[in-house]
Amino acid sequence: MADQDSAAVAEVINPATGAKGKHYPLNSLDEALKAAERAHAAQRDWRRTSFADRAAVIGKAAELLRARADDYAGLMTEEMGKTVTDGRAEIEKCAAHCDWFAEHAERYLADQPIDVDGAGDVFVTFNPLGVVLAVMPWNFPFWQVIRFAAPALMAGNGAVLKHASNVPGCALAIEQVLRDAGLPDGVFRTLLLPSKDVAKLIESPHIAAVSLTGSVAAGKSVAAAAGGVLKKCVLELGGSDAYLILDDADAGAAAKISARARMVNGGQSCIAGKRFIVLDSVKQQFEEALVDAMRGFAIGDPTEAATKLGPMQSVAARDEVHEQVEASIAKGAKLLLGGEVPDKAGAWYPATVLTDVDAGQPAHDEEIFGPVAAIISAKDEADAIRIANDSEFGLGSGVLTGDIDRGCLIARDELDAGMSFVNENVRSDPRMPFGGVKHSGYGRECADYGIREFVNVKTVLVKPLQVSDGSRVE
Repeated sequence: MADQDSAAVAEVINPATGAKGKHYPLNSLDEALKAAERAHAAQRDWRRTSFADRAAVIGKAAELLRARADDYAGLMTEEMGKTVTDGRAEIEKCAAHCDWFAEHAERYLADQPIDVDGAGDVFVTFNPLGVVLAVMPWNFPFWQVIRFAAPALMAGNGAVLKHASNVPGCALAIEQVLRDAGLPDGVFRTLLLPSKDVAKLIESPHIAAVSLTGSVAAGKSVAAAAGGVLKKCVLELGGSDAYLILDDADAGAAAKISARARMVNGGQSCIAGKRFIVLDSVKQQFEEALVDAMRGFAIGDPTEAATKLGPMQSVAARDEVHEQVEASIAKGAKLLLGGEVPDKAGAWYPATVLTDVDAGQPAHDEEIFGPVAAIISAKDEADAIRIANDSEFGLGSGVLTGDIDRGCLIARDELDAGMSFVNENVRSDPRMPFGGVKHSGYGRECADYGIREFVNVKTVLVKPLQVSDGSRVE
């Protein structure tokens, strides 16, 4: 469901059935600005709390997430169609993320001494920036928010959340978790705000910075608004992740990794593998193996634990993906699996494999945000690297090979992406920096790099004062 900028409510549409669900009143711009002001006031006290006090709150949030995992997984299924099994896994990942930053934030943000000969005592300290506005997407409605919020709050920042309009229940549940965990009133606030009001909220003097995960268009809009008032932003945008299948790779093993990479969240993920660039000498074997692996993701009821593929998030999104598939076929791509819209209510689309994908086809040039794998031929290793890098995106990438040293060299030195994994599908992890280059955005989340995005990296120099008679004031 698109943001309902002209409506007074956000109404949930169940993607599996098309049935209308709960509706929630939207916040006005005036309410949003007042919430930012209250968050600013609350953050002035929160920033002075100890790491131990903050860790107690974020650690409690992890406990509550685990205790409520079934409820929250069901909520995600109702609002954006995630399978209940994936939903439970998402909540556990959120809880583990909270645990990690509760334990490690103090170390990540400890003062760092600098040896400057003759200058006195010099060190770098990390102070919170203030209130960060988080503009977040629907596809991982808990994880995307917690991924940002746990480190931001542990750093002493406040946060205001503008979530996607089709997951209002998830957005409000996150605020409730943090409140129940003991976070002081106002430090974190969820706003059900129309997208048209985001730029005005960014201009608020009570907003210090912005974090956005979303489309390239949304990223450009937020970056322009933030830049206009000289506020920092971190952007995690789209991706068309390329996986190189080299001539020394086992086709069956490579296909299993590729299918798993492609079908993350039913294919609705920025870091899902989308382009599988295979050397000509192993193309036929890989095609057969990938089709077999993708058949394992059968459409089913998302409330059933065994289901591997639920509905897409909306009928409109499903139709856009199908149009991209049909346009690619019309321009020369060959359909190996799927590619037909099921005759049933809801936003359903099957696991689909295209081969002979080439430049000029949507499956080659665009991000397909759904369960569609595109196989692209390459003459040799150099050609595969060229094809992989010939994209506006640069989020994740992979190399599938029997030679670990060869794969490491390509991943480290050759691929234009924020993350490159060898013989594994790309994923986010609180222990590793996460983010992209080019139109996939800038800045990092997770690990020490991520928690330092929304702090003032301050240099402090301390030197005894010398008085006029040459003595020192201690």
